[in-house]
This record gives sequence, structure tokens and C-alpha cells, in this order.
Amino acid sequence: MAVKIVVNGESRELAAPATVAGLLEQMTLTGRRVAVEVNGEIVPRSEHGIFTLKDQDRVEVVFAIGGGSDNA
Repeated sequence: MAVKIVVNGESRELAAPATVAGLLEQMTLTGRRVAVEVNGEIVPRSEHGIFTLKDQDRVEVVFAIGGGSDNA
């Protein structure tokens, strides 16, 4: 059985059961600084391994980029 989701606007199919951690692994983003939102709700990093994705979930993966402003 497969889970059909939308990630950053693109359809994707994952083997069930699918977790946020599994999605990030498939996207080769394991260990990267990312924020994940599922259906408009942030999924804390501590829950990535246990948060189960369901059919038609809408997932946004955003990269955390370091840096700042030079306005001192």
C-alpha cells in the first residue's frame, strides 16, 4: 500500500506506513536543518520519526539557512 502526498507542491508516493523522517530520508535531507509543516502545522523535529503521513497530506519542507544582517 502506498501513501500519496504533496510535498512543496509536487505529488509524491511513499510506501506505507510513511513518517516525516522517512520522507526526509527519501529526499536525502536526513541530518539537514529543515522545518517541516504538514497540513499547515509545524511538526517538531522530535516527532519526525513518529509522525505518520496520510493520503492527501500537504507537506512543506523548508531549509533553515544561517546568516544575518549587517545592520549593527
